[in-house]
Amino acid sequence: MNDEQVLNRIHELVDEEHQLRNQHADSPLDDSSAGRLAELEVALDQCWDLLRQRRARRTAGLEPDEAEARSPDTVEHYQQ
Repeated sequence: MNDEQVLNRIHELVDEEHQLRNQHADSPLDDSSAGRLAELEVALDQCWDLLRQRRARRTAGLEPDEAEARSPDTVEHYQQ
């Protein structure tokens, strides 16, 4: 994926996340919706990580297309 494709995917995921939250604005999330929200959050973390990798590689004079999406376990255990 190139940067534009990653950003488009991020926008799609964010739109779905907002839609899901808006649908349940007045009620708690059911199990299915809560599960989907968790999946969206992980997918967003992976996309943002991939975009940061691509940008860092480009800045370092390396090939951005060699960046790879990291596993959910990896991106979910980063320290902030």
